[in-house]
Amino acid sequence: MVLILKDFSTGYWKNEVIKKINFELRQNEWIGIIGANGSGKSTLLKGVLKFIPTLNGDVFFADNPIKNFSRNKLSKKIAYLPQKLNNNLNITVKDLISLGRSPYKNFWNFDLSQEDLKIIDETIQIMDLDELKNKFINELSGGQSQRAFLAMTIAQNTNILLLDEPTTFLDINYQIKFLESLKNLIQIKKLSIITVLHDVNLAARFCDRIAILKEGKLIDINTPEKVINKINFMKGFEIDSHIIDTPVGIQIFPVSKIRN
Repeated sequence: MVLILKDFSTGYWKNEVIKKINFELRQNEWIGIIGANGSGKSTLLKGVLKFIPTLNGDVFFADNPIKNFSRNKLSKKIAYLPQKLNNNLNITVKDLISLGRSPYKNFWNFDLSQEDLKIIDETIQIMDLDELKNKFINELSGGQSQRAFLAMTIAQNTNILLLDEPTTFLDINYQIKFLESLKNLIQIKKLSIITVLHDVNLAARFCDRIAILKEGKLIDINTPEKVINKINFMKGFEIDSHIIDTPVGIQIFPVSKIRN
């Protein structure tokens, strides 16, 4: 296991949003986090990253509690792509990717080493950004920009990626391409990934396991075939649904909201 949550609770001040969650992230595994608005998906990621306080339990990286990690040390282990990105940056794609090396630099000296340059160039190739590397971020399409920001997190050279709704502002074509690139990265870079996703069917298609949150509690976590069922979706989303097994995996179609 590369990341373990044990009775983990987190929130804002003393307001417990995530409530005693237990699960583990395995090597080369992709977990998708789904749930209704306000279920605590983004808060869970922020808690793991220590952006907000731990209120109970702990998170362990390679059996070491992350509460003992400095911000800099943690950023060498876990990279994070937030939901809201600044697509109006007046810097080149390559310069953006180079910012991924920040955890390895001193505040007063950001000179890139040969090792940094090698990692940046490798990342550009892996993410197929060679033709865009000298373009400015504010010149790119939404899909291209999202790929550039993902490349920045890859350049951190961490074991784990936490991604908060990375496909929200992309059309379906770019959503598929973006998620396919993540699947490839798991194999190429031996990464483990946790992704918050709104599209349940995309989560089912790409993720190894899916976790459903409801009001800060973990309803279920398992493979898509075992998690995606009518009972879980009544609990998690308060909707009735039809479940269909397709050539690309199990898919869910909402029918109606449950009436009290």
